[in-house]
Amino acid sequence: MKTSLEIALACIALMPLLAVAQETAVKPHAFQAVPELPYRVMPNFFKFPKGTVAGEASGVAVNSKGHIFLFQRTKPMLAEYDAKGNFIQSIGDGLFSHPHGLRIDADDNLWTTDDGSHLVLKLDPTGNVLLVLGRINTGAEANWLFNKPADVAFAKNGDIYVADGYGNSRIVKFDRNGNYLKAWGKYGTGPGEFNLPHTVAVDNQGRVYVGDRENQRIQIFDSEGKFIQQWTDIGYPYGLWITPDQHVWMVDGGYDRIIELDQNGKILGAFGEPGHMPGQMAWGHFMAMGADQTIYVADVLNWRFQVFSRTAPTGSMTKYIPSVRMFWDSVPSVGWVSHQTAIPFK
Repeated sequence: MKTSLEIALACIALMPLLAVAQETAVKPHAFQAVPELPYRVMPNFFKFPKGTVAGEASGVAVNSKGHIFLFQRTKPMLAEYDAKGNFIQSIGDGLFSHPHGLRIDADDNLWTTDDGSHLVLKLDPTGNVLLVLGRINTGAEANWLFNKPADVAFAKNGDIYVADGYGNSRIVKFDRNGNYLKAWGKYGTGPGEFNLPHTVAVDNQGRVYVGDRENQRIQIFDSEGKFIQQWTDIGYPYGLWITPDQHVWMVDGGYDRIIELDQNGKILGAFGEPGHMPGQMAWGHFMAMGADQTIYVADVLNWRFQVFSRTAPTGSMTKYIPSVRMFWDSVPSVGWVSHQTAIPFK
């Protein structure tokens, strides 16, 4: 058996390693009130077709006509609505397994990420498949395969960036025709490492913004994957959206609010809070913004897509100040059933 001295020496030897681990771990941040962004919720905006069954809302996007596309984990999984919320059509029926992210490119083509089938699909506005990246139901890490991809973004020259986030921890870059160019990232907490790269966006200078969700930060890279900087103390980046003024809007799905960041990563304002009432969110997931600055949010656990219209500035500070991540922690159930494993049901 080891002596007390040996055990003590071993503990002392481990202390530097433990200190490094503590330094690299994500530290909680004490948030402050910020200016309240001038938005109000518009309940019952969408006129769903008769017989529609609600389900988890995952992705949302807006095309050049102002039409809104909803991506959800129930049928129809992908549907188009006009600018007033009237149903137009369902798209790509049978193509999807577990919808995740939805984006629309400059040509109004739709791009979907499916973390159930491990695919990224490019569709034309009517739903015809134009490009397939990955192989259906095959999750792995390769220059032609993904493992639960989360999001996709595009550069001005058509280059494609995929946040291969759940099963892998990397960003994968392709040219406009789907030819593999490179990948970067691995699991971890250091610069260029990820703990669930959940969302990706590209600004007008070609810089790549990655929502490193569980590290609670946005990492910024050049177009070749070289690390530039990171923004911390922002919450949990579930979805990113970059506006023409190059401000970054973020759906914070951990604290369930929408925040606006300037070009230096400073929080300019926020709105929203956790909950189930109109205007509140439970796992706010992805967002899109229309030309009139209307914001559309996929609200996962509330099984709905919320619409927020811009109003006159309130001049107020936010009453909701994040402190605890909601709708997250759980423990194994210890009820009657968990104690009856040895007794067959009759």
